Amino acid sequence: MRILVVDDESDIVDLVSSSLQREGYRVVPAYTGEEALELVKTARPDLMVLDLMLPDVQGLEVCRLIRANPQYGNMPILILSAKGGEVGRILGLEMGADDYITKPFSVRELVSRIKVALRRVKGEAQKSAANGSTFSSRGLFIDFEKYEVMVKGNRIELSPLQMKLLFLLCKNPGRVFTRDQLLNQVWGDEVFVTPRNVDVHVSRLRRLIEENPEKPTSIVTVTSVGYKFNDADR
Repeated sequence: MRILVVDDESDIVDLVSSSLQREGYRVVPAYTGEEALELVKTARPDLMVLDLMLPDVQGLEVCRLIRANPQYGNMPILILSAKGGEVGRILGLEMGADDYITKPFSVRELVSRIKVALRRVKGEAQKSAANGSTFSSRGLFIDFEKYEVMVKGNRIELSPLQMKLLFLLCKNPGRVFTRDQLLNQVWGDEVFVTPRNVDVHVSRLRRLIEENPEKPTSIVTVTSVGYKFNDADR
């Protein structure tokens, strides 16, 4: 699990980071709001510990922007702030924070609350996966019910055929589909369609969702067979 710790006080970042690392978590430090927002996209943390008083983008605004993006909407946010009044707590929770801890704080309590938040999200993710309503992997996020596809937080537009092809592969991660199977399940009974059409559409799809289409890590080729969505290290 990767945790983003955001605070402009390096001593606090170091204290929290060392405690979390002893528990086996990987820690990504950030010292400004802008840095935090960028790292949410690139480092893709499982949880964020967020200070409110930051030198550029304030913590509440960081929280609001993250919650406005459905790709990161389920990432737990624990606010760690010197603002201990009721108003601050209410604002933080209304902006979408999952928990609110005031400074000075107990590191053991913070770690305990982080574990609780991660367990909750894991349970919700398992339930969502069982229902088959969403899919997330390597910066790709799909909401099957809303027909929405996002890559690193940015919504991308796909043709109906591209959408159908991507959905089939992502709903069966790890399963290898031959070109003929893809033709039957995606194109159906359309005439004048050859296996070459599959290769062309896979290539176009890779250009939309892969970081490096020339060296794809998600939609991979199985030599002499066909294609699959890579389920390793999702």
